Amino acid sequence: MKHRSRATSIPIPSLLILVTILLHSRAQEVEDEREFDYSRGSEKGPLHWGELKKEWAVCKNGEMQSPIDLSSRRVKLISRLGELKKSYESCNATIHNRGHDIALKWEGDAGSVQISGTDFFLNQSHWHSPSEHTINGRRYDLELHMVHQSKSPDGKSRIAVVGIMYKIGRPDPFLSKLAEHIKPMADKEEQKGMGVLDPSEIKMGGKKYYRYIGSLTVPPCTEGVIWTINKKIRTVSRGQVELLREAVHDYAERNARPLQPLHQRQIYLYGPNARNIHN
Repeated sequence: MKHRSRATSIPIPSLLILVTILLHSRAQEVEDEREFDYSRGSEKGPLHWGELKKEWAVCKNGEMQSPIDLSSRRVKLISRLGELKKSYESCNATIHNRGHDIALKWEGDAGSVQISGTDFFLNQSHWHSPSEHTINGRRYDLELHMVHQSKSPDGKSRIAVVGIMYKIGRPDPFLSKLAEHIKPMADKEEQKGMGVLDPSEIKMGGKKYYRYIGSLTVPPCTEGVIWTINKKIRTVSRGQVELLREAVHDYAERNARPLQPLHQRQIYLYGPNARNIHN
């Protein structure tokens, strides 16, 4: 005669406790996977980035860190910088939820911007909310970074970032095209092919821009980055800002690095026939 196996019963209260422990354990495991975060008071927050890895030390010790306040008191008007020369091309793109931000990776030759005679090719674009840079102490609702890189035969290429800031107002047309693809990514580190997109649909607006030498605003905080920040503030809807915040992980809903000291750096403002930095 075969013995019938007897199912082991677990009292419901004990089962609930077990499930809670397992869920907490899993949440902690996922949380610990992140290399850095933006949470105040966190051991992995911005104040500690330079301590998390030796190759990130410049986040703490560097003297050309970004973002900064673009203060009129420190700006030098200059016309010889010339208008920003953009030459973008339509190409395939993939949208990524990187946990700490939403990024659009350009897969092919998406074109370039020319700075001081050097072509910097568009690599990816991503968003920070609220803005990382400020203008005369004012922080805006959103900041887009278009990250470019030069091609160098010796492998010593440079990075140039074009920044655009937004305030709440009319929806941004380019973000409107991406919204239906971003929403399903909420809290998931995944990617989705977008097909062919034209970077020139990212509108910059006016011809005036700030220029200074800074760094990446996330670890490893690499310095020597050429920053070009459009002076014209564009608009984005409140819903679009909330969409970007809800899509990333909780620790990055407000993914703006604190302002960094300017030290002895110069900030330039290019403007054709500009005589007043406040215009």
